[in-house]
Amino acid sequence: MHYAIIAAGEGSRLAQEGVALPKPLVELNGEPLIDRLIRIFEQNNAQSISLILNSNIPLLLEHVSKIESKVELNIINKSTPSSMHSFYELSPYLKDKFCLTTIDTIFNEEEFSCFISEFESDNSHDGAMVVTDYIDDEKPLYVGTDDTLKITGFYDTPQPKVKYISGGIYALTQPAIEVLNQCMTEGVSRMRNYQRALVGRGMNLKAVPFRKVIDIDHASDIDKAIQFLNQPQ
Repeated sequence: MHYAIIAAGEGSRLAQEGVALPKPLVELNGEPLIDRLIRIFEQNNAQSISLILNSNIPLLLEHVSKIESKVELNIINKSTPSSMHSFYELSPYLKDKFCLTTIDTIFNEEEFSCFISEFESDNSHDGAMVVTDYIDDEKPLYVGTDDTLKITGFYDTPQPKVKYISGGIYALTQPAIEVLNQCMTEGVSRMRNYQRALVGRGMNLKAVPFRKVIDIDHASDIDKAIQFLNQPQ
């Protein structure tokens, strides 16, 4: 399994709220977010881990350069206008089946391991995406599904009978890269519009529910994430 981490954002909201460290270096239980993801990926059959970092934050590149990973670590130091553009920069490293997430996605490790194991053994879907019915996001992306949890659409606003939102963890196959390249050619922007394009082009995507996923957008989210990780599982 190949993994990718998008860590190219500014983290401006955290900075405005008094968090001094860049978001990827914010610690949960003494572990920086970026170290946490690398560790988890290493524990889940990683062949390679690729990262895109904000080139305006030299402290971040310095930190990552010192990480002694057990697998191939590919580092791109480049600022991009959106997560979708960061994904595009990472795409040359993403062979066969791969998993992509943003730096601030906090999830239960056991749920994640089951998610990856099932995806690796499942050849009936073009991709699997984590969803959750825990909604604590300023601009959630609502995910429509049918009775089999096949993803039928992505929505910016609540929809009747749609109970899930995106958890920001994407396990995909090579046809998804082809759609990404098409989106870039067509001038599509934003990750959620790319996801709509996946459905629009007929890709078979499975929704995998997690009981909770937390995004760290504000200083208060750090405490929420620590409490979540310290809960008995």
